Amino acid sequence: MNTTDKRHTLFSPSMKLADILLSNYALLTVLPRFDIQLGFGEKSLSEICRKYNVNETFFLLVCNVYTFHEYLPDKIEISTLDIESLIGYLKRSHRYYMEDRIASIKQKLELMRSCCSGMHHDIIHSFFKEYEKEVVNHFNYEEEVVFPYIIALMKGETKVGYHIQQYEQNHSNIEDKLGDLKNIIIKYLPESCSSKERTDVLFDIFLFEEDLNKHSLIEDKILVPFVEEMEKKYEE
Repeated sequence: MNTTDKRHTLFSPSMKLADILLSNYALLTVLPRFDIQLGFGEKSLSEICRKYNVNETFFLLVCNVYTFHEYLPDKIEISTLDIESLIGYLKRSHRYYMEDRIASIKQKLELMRSCCSGMHHDIIHSFFKEYEKEVVNHFNYEEEVVFPYIIALMKGETKVGYHIQQYEQNHSNIEDKLGDLKNIIIKYLPESCSSKERTDVLFDIFLFEEDLNKHSLIEDKILVPFVEEMEKKYEE
């Protein structure tokens, strides 16, 4: 399928936002990151963006990325990206992950652990504690090093000794350990561990993992190429 064919299926600004949500329920978790509230009736995506002072082009891009697995913006679309909207969205996603997703998984893991004992009880606790620490470090690096670097570039400033390739090379894949956690819960916990609590936490982990995959895609395939083009302009 070529790019033109794929674009026939994409959402458009004139579509009702309610219809877009009904097409992909995962976007329900995206709305709060733009401070958009439910209850928008028959209003279009464009109308809602105006109401909430949201950059329409970027919001539409996020909706399409989260919904259509083969979709990525082309070079022209990336070059016209509102980088401040993107960075703001990534920061709000970090808060959502820590305060909502990870907090929920931690709570459900504790419920599940209470049904286990001994070695399994301790392994789950230690594993997730280390994972949470890695996520915090990952987000802190982006917010304290990468994002300020990009904002400086936007202002025409350059930072000697730093390049976006360093971010690419050190961009830890925080999704991988979620796969390990899923395997522990599915394969290696004894049958005595409650099936209900185990299923509940697995659903949360799967949903978090899917969201993180989209988050990483936006960083790797949209943010990084945009910054690379900015760096080229300064190097010429």
